[in-house]
Amino acid sequence: VQGMAAELATGAIVTQYIRNRNGKVSMLILNNKASFHKKARGRIWFQCKDGDALKATLDKVFESGEGQTIWMKAEGRDEAGDTVSEFHFEWTLKVKKQ
Repeated sequence: VQGMAAELATGAIVTQYIRNRNGKVSMLILNNKASFHKKARGRIWFQCKDGDALKATLDKVFESGEGQTIWMKAEGRDEAGDTVSEFHFEWTLKVKKQ
């Protein structure tokens, strides 16, 4: 369940940035890694702060027409603000052919 929430935290940003560019980009997860730091109890929030790196990667995708990959991190925190898990996803981004 944490993995799905973490993927959504990164994927939502990717989707939003693609929509803002009015582009057609294929996005797919190539790899992922996870670390669990403590037992998850109660509500867990996932946040991704890789927007600037994503923007730079998407700029390369649109400028070059070449596919790119980017590792993005989603951190899960509990109600006390403690980190319970970290997930890293390697996204592949490629302009869709018409």
